[in-house]
Amino acid sequence: MLRVGLGFDVHAFARPTEGRALRLGGVEIPGENGLAGHSDADVLLHSICDAVLGALGLGDLGRHFPDDDPHLKGVSSLLLLEKVAVLMRDRGYRVINIDAVVIAQHPRIAPHVDGMRERIAAALGATAAEINVKGTSPEGLGSLGRRDGIAAESIALIGKV
Repeated sequence: MLRVGLGFDVHAFARPTEGRALRLGGVEIPGENGLAGHSDADVLLHSICDAVLGALGLGDLGRHFPDDDPHLKGVSSLLLLEKVAVLMRDRGYRVINIDAVVIAQHPRIAPHVDGMRERIAAALGATAAEINVKGTSPEGLGSLGRRDGIAAESIALIGKV
C-alpha cells in the first residue's frame, strides 16, 4: 500500500538582533540570519514533517507539536522529524522517497544539499538516495523575492513495510 502526502511551510526572517542561526534541512547555513519561529524554524524539515504526517492521515505538525508548548521552545526540527518517523514506523510504513524544494531569494541552497539529504535520511531511517532536495528562486517576486522569508514544499511517498 502506497500513500502520498504534501507539506508546505513558510517563515519570516528573524530580526538580526535575535542572533538566530539559519537552519535548513538540519544544516546550519553559516553567516546567514535565521528564521523566526517557536522551534528552530527549519522550514524544510517542517514541510517534510507535514508531508509524512499527511501521507499517514495524521494532520499537521502543529497538531502534534503545538507552538504554544514551552517544552518545544527552540527545539531542533530534526528531533521533530525523528518523532514523525516513529509515528510512521509504528504504523508499519517506511519512506519510499521525499522530494522537496526550498523557495528563497537567498541563500543559495545547492552547496548544502548533500548535508541536508544525509540528515533528513538519518532522521527518517531512509537512505540519502531516497531524499531529494533542491532550491529555486522566486526571481525577486513577492515577499520571498524581497527576502522577507523562506518557504519550502515537500512531497512524501511512503509504503507499507
